[in-house]
Amino acid sequence: MTLYFLVKYLHVLGAAVILGTGTGIAFFMLMAHRTHDAVFIARTASVVVIADAIFTLSAVILQPLTGGLLMMLSATPITERWLLASLGLYVLAGLFWVPVVFIQIEMRDIARKAAEQRVALPERYFTLFRRWFAFGFPGFGATMLILWLMIAKPF
Repeated sequence: MTLYFLVKYLHVLGAAVILGTGTGIAFFMLMAHRTHDAVFIARTASVVVIADAIFTLSAVILQPLTGGLLMMLSATPITERWLLASLGLYVLAGLFWVPVVFIQIEMRDIARKAAEQRVALPERYFTLFRRWFAFGFPGFGATMLILWLMIAKPF
């Protein structure tokens, strides 16, 4: 196995982790939210925050490192339009993902407090959930487009 294919494997693996973890987190948070059960939401959000820290963050760090190495090893100029579009979409995804991390932490904390006090979730939780849900579309959509650009290199 050449260094290029090892780095390419790690790059594709990172993309799969980002997409897979993002999909899983979205699914489990949505299912927990639908219950309106503060205890269940708090537990789910706790796991989601840990998963984002371990899996998504490591993959988000890995992507530009492996991508840069792939560019160097293949002599691909940064001026390739598909690559510039991918980098722009990566920044866009990050602009939505970073706030989502903090939103998830606050949602977890609100749910924990409501569970401890045995009260209904406050309106702040629902406001945060709507924001979290809305931010998921451009953030996840950008990552889907990046994957397509990595494979198709259409321009």
